Amino acid sequence: MLHIVFFDNDIIVCVKPRGVLSEGDGDGTLPAMLQEWSRQRGGDGQVYPVHRLDRETEGLMVYARNRRAAAYLSGEIAEGRMEKEYLAVACGRPEADTDTLRDLLFYDRGRGKSYVVKRMRKGVKEAVLDYSVLDSREARSLLRVCLHTGRTHQIRVQLASRGMPLVGDRRYGAPAGREALALYCYRLSFLHPNGKAPLDFTSLPELAEGSIWEKFRDYMIVFDTKIKQKAK
Repeated sequence: MLHIVFFDNDIIVCVKPRGVLSEGDGDGTLPAMLQEWSRQRGGDGQVYPVHRLDRETEGLMVYARNRRAAAYLSGEIAEGRMEKEYLAVACGRPEADTDTLRDLLFYDRGRGKSYVVKRMRKGVKEAVLDYSVLDSREARSLLRVCLHTGRTHQIRVQLASRGMPLVGDRRYGAPAGREALALYCYRLSFLHPNGKAPLDFTSLPELAEGSIWEKFRDYMIVFDTKIKQKAK
């Protein structure tokens, strides 16, 4: 079921479910679901992706509803003016409670993986993020991550390269198990394409029984309260 957070004639802000592709127009992709949602409400069904989330990553996304809005939002992302913050649960605990991670990443399309490399060459891009530890228990850490660049699998590979793969991320070294990838885009902030009014959206993952997020229930409830107080 689609969770629509906000919509108008220019944009749709929604929560992407786990296991759904954020790009493409095939059946079951998020753009196709949004197109159908738009048509059912008398819209023209036009939806334009301007950024992406990995298939197994959940959380907030914005889609444009016309070419003008798509061009504007794409430009904002390219210039680093769209703010994106994530919640992630990592195996282990970082040495520092807050830090900036800066790496050079190479994405190998054949293997579908990103790698930290030591020097700049063709296909290598700089990746920068900030993190802070929100809570830690059972040898796992709940992190808030702010992206400054948007590289493929960036959060996953930067943390994994430091011995802290995300829970459920077996591609980057998490222990085998049945847990899902613990990565959720909980905040999006950008200027509206029409009039440039500032928009700031937040959404927290569901605390489903047995999920990794439910293990941090106490902190997540406090975190939710802090977000709501800050929004007032």
